[in-house]
Amino acid sequence: MIIAARRTPICRANGALKAVPAHQLLAPVLRALLADAGAAPESVADVVIGNAVGGGGNLARLAALEAGLPVSVPGVTVDRQCGSGLDAIVLAARQVAAGGSGLYLAGGVESISTAPLRAHRGAGGVPDFFARAQFVPLGLGDPDMGVAAENVAAHFGISRERQDELALRSHRRALASADAGAFDAEIVQLPGVADGAVVSDGAVGSGGGTVTADDGPRRGLTEAVLARFPPVFAEGGTVTAGNSCFDADGAAGVVITSVERARELGARDGLLVLGTDTAGVDPRLLGIGAAAAAERLLERCGVRAAELGLVEFNEAFASQTLACLDQLGIPAERANLDGGALALGHAYGASGAVLVTRLLAQARRSPVEGQLALAMISIAGGMGTAALLEYRSFS
Repeated sequence: MIIAARRTPICRANGALKAVPAHQLLAPVLRALLADAGAAPESVADVVIGNAVGGGGNLARLAALEAGLPVSVPGVTVDRQCGSGLDAIVLAARQVAAGGSGLYLAGGVESISTAPLRAHRGAGGVPDFFARAQFVPLGLGDPDMGVAAENVAAHFGISRERQDELALRSHRRALASADAGAFDAEIVQLPGVADGAVVSDGAVGSGGGTVTADDGPRRGLTEAVLARFPPVFAEGGTVTAGNSCFDADGAAGVVITSVERARELGARDGLLVLGTDTAGVDPRLLGIGAAAAAERLLERCGVRAAELGLVEFNEAFASQTLACLDQLGIPAERANLDGGALALGHAYGASGAVLVTRLLAQARRSPVEGQLALAMISIAGGMGTAALLEYRSFS
């Protein structure tokens, strides 16, 4: 059962958090989670963390020690690229289901700004730098993310108009939720960059000030502005910078434990993990992976899409978001009630954990006993992960 969830502000890469390495982004979140759960650091059974573009070296262990957890607490780092944060939570949930004792800290983190440069060893040992890893054999098609988003738009007939409409709604919802204070309780504030930060709508400080809020949502965005964006990835295409996410830095995590242990800790409510699934799809249409996983998961659990009360999907691109929701029979307006990655940004390894953080916050904001919630994310290489959750209270 997930009884606490926290995240940092999600900020544009090379912006307000550009000087904060991944383990220092995550450590304050881990500390806040323990405080929220009222749990002793030594009671943590494991720290399970997703990360996509870091330098290796078991980031989970590094962040746990940075957070002040005792050396007796282990850590493991998960890499399923964009799905890493959600898959870390899934892995922790399965450990609990298998009889794991204690509680688990699980989630994800990404510091794209401080990620190491990567290179193949070329002739004579000269480094040959590359932007991203290869995800599948080239014979299966290994498209860049934007090209894959165009493939999905064309294959599933997702129009430019629908994509722009979703992007605008995401920004407007994120701004409305931020203005209403919907994110305040879940955000762990962080120190900003020493040399000053670019401020968006007054959201973040500068000159070493504290970063208190997400900096992605744009107040000046309109239908007319979105219509002016040209296609980015294919001539005559429909995917633009306006209906695509931006790269971001951030961290998110949850406390997950058994129902019995949750009661012992005095938890008042939480999200029970009913089931999870990960599926593979054609790498050329990688954006549809989340739908494949969710479809199989819902069928196995005997749940119809209409029964879902809350849905969070990682909006890496509007095209794949709409294609997945269409396939599942979920109206786009029902998903991402506080906006998604189109407005907040995509902090790769953290994004899946951000979805769960949002679901817990939404469930608590309007508590309905037994309400079903779905988190899902599509993944590079042609995969998708989904988790079905249920709100439970102990009152």
